[in-house]
Amino acid sequence: MHSFKELPVGYKEHLRIDIQKDKRLALRINGIAAAIMVVMLVVGHFLVVPVWTLISAEPDTTVTLTLTKPLVMLGGMIVYIVLHELTHAAVMKFYGAKQVRFGFTGLYAFAGSERDYFDRHAYVPISLAPLILWGIVFTVLMIVLPREWFWVAYFWQISNFSGAAGDIYVSILTARMPLGVLVQDTGVGMTFYCPKD
Repeated sequence: MHSFKELPVGYKEHLRIDIQKDKRLALRINGIAAAIMVVMLVVGHFLVVPVWTLISAEPDTTVTLTLTKPLVMLGGMIVYIVLHELTHAAVMKFYGAKQVRFGFTGLYAFAGSERDYFDRHAYVPISLAPLILWGIVFTVLMIVLPREWFWVAYFWQISNFSGAAGDIYVSILTARMPLGVLVQDTGVGMTFYCPKD
């Protein structure tokens, strides 16, 4: 069984994190996200396709067509944020969550379940599913789209990797916890419970 509706007997709180309240942790995660973004931008520009192909136009191209790619890119990024959270929710449901709550804090969109406790074997896939699923989708798009559309899909991929900095952080944290750890994820905060010694 990978999820519980009630905290099992013999468990106690081990660690609580809240990215909204812990400014130091938020800065660290946002710093990691920014570093990922910068590295991917540099790699994409210098080793794959120059970034100006996103907005450059052929001599006979109208301004409207010049703006098409950036507008598609921005619209796709908004859709991706929704799909990212729906992916978390789908995997939570797969592992037994009865109700998933969605929200937006002003900085972060989230999917969480206040009534479920997930074991390590469920919570790591819950955390990493959007990164892996959409990473594959965006990689395929980067390969199959024409060269001049590369940066549209690549910006989505950059958003995927940099936006998953918090998911990667909690996955690593969960993997380092004692074997019987259970995680309650409300969306903006996680509480880790471990068996009492």
